[in-house]
Amino acid sequence: MTEKACVKRLQKDYRAICKEPVPHVVARPLPNDILEWHYVLEGSTGTPYAGGYYHGKIIFPAEYPFKPPGISMITPSGRFKPQKKLCLSISDYHPESWNPMWCVSTILTGLLSFMMDSNPTSGSVTTTIEEKKRLAKASLAFNCKNPTFKKLFPEYVEQYEQQLAAEQPIEQAAPASTPGEASGPLLKKRGAKQALKTVEGPEELSNRRQLSFPTWLLVLLFFIFGGVMALPLLS
Repeated sequence: MTEKACVKRLQKDYRAICKEPVPHVVARPLPNDILEWHYVLEGSTGTPYAGGYYHGKIIFPAEYPFKPPGISMITPSGRFKPQKKLCLSISDYHPESWNPMWCVSTILTGLLSFMMDSNPTSGSVTTTIEEKKRLAKASLAFNCKNPTFKKLFPEYVEQYEQQLAAEQPIEQAAPASTPGEASGPLLKKRGAKQALKTVEGPEELSNRRQLSFPTWLLVLLFFIFGGVMALPLLS
């Protein structure tokens, strides 16, 4: 059973970290279990972890602050083994070095500092800079698959969704033509005719109509006129 002193101390630690957040760190306890905290370490600029978001958890004993917590990281980082307890002077691996004056802010500051270092310890791994950068790039997508992460850190989920939206290609659809609309050469011919009508005035249009008088009618009139002129000669 959790001791009252432990609960009181963790509540105090939470108020303190909310008032004065640790740079590049966010940490919150589970709503129904104050002994289990989850954190997110943000990779520092100029390091292989830049752009990475590393989710992990801290399990406090009921005797905290007189006994140290267990610390592990969930997100693959290239620095620590996922889901493996870390051997640190601020963790339960070394209770002899624990100081009851240390608080959650102290633990997270020490963890972030040790992560940026390259010293080996139990729970650490050795990887290339390229591998660390690859994992940093994939970290947010990995975290957003974790229900606990999504529940405790909705701001990071929103950030991930915004990134996905920004990466979507902008589709520029060409204007669709109507079923009766002409295209290609036919459209060009229609456009030329329309332009000709616009340029020609009423007089030009009248002349064009006169020029288009049927030839067969002219021939018929010629024969009629010739017959009329020939009647006096026949009588």
